[in-house]
Amino acid sequence: PKPTVVIIVDSISLYPEELYEKGVALVTSSVPRIPMKCFDPRIKSLNYLNNIMAKIEAIDAGVAEAIMLNEKGNLAECTGDNIFIVSGGALVTPPAAAGILEGITRRVVMRLADELSVPVAQAEITPEQLSAADECFLTGTAAEVIAVTKVDGRIIGSGNAGPVTTKLLTAFRDFIASGKEL
Repeated sequence: PKPTVVIIVDSISLYPEELYEKGVALVTSSVPRIPMKCFDPRIKSLNYLNNIMAKIEAIDAGVAEAIMLNEKGNLAECTGDNIFIVSGGALVTPPAAAGILEGITRRVVMRLADELSVPVAQAEITPEQLSAADECFLTGTAAEVIAVTKVDGRIIGSGNAGPVTTKLLTAFRDFIASGKEL
């Protein structure tokens, strides 16, 4: 009869600093992202069962994160982070229609890329496009901007944090330190 508020308090831990230079490895999860017609991803709720199951796959594989595909078999997002690829110097990230939660860090990085004259597109990304990408990185509150250097055992780009990823991480940290608002 009365509204109830549930608050969960936890500390956020960033990845170890050496991973921002070295990059992280991911796996593609067998657990799909919940389709938009079943559950609107713009709603940040406690309905994380699919994400938890995908994260368990990542842990079992000994990697930091898992990529979740949408019902079309294209990249949606990771269990707690948004994903970007860099191809030919341009950023590509899945659109909202791919079934993603449009993260705040994702939005900031897209704006910073625009300010740095790095082209940004929101488009469907196939697993094959990811494999052929020059760079890949994740964005999120706890991830900031972190390079992905291996997916499913395959090296992405040079196997190191690439120049666009590094430039955006620096710009992001400068933005946070500046105290500016979105």
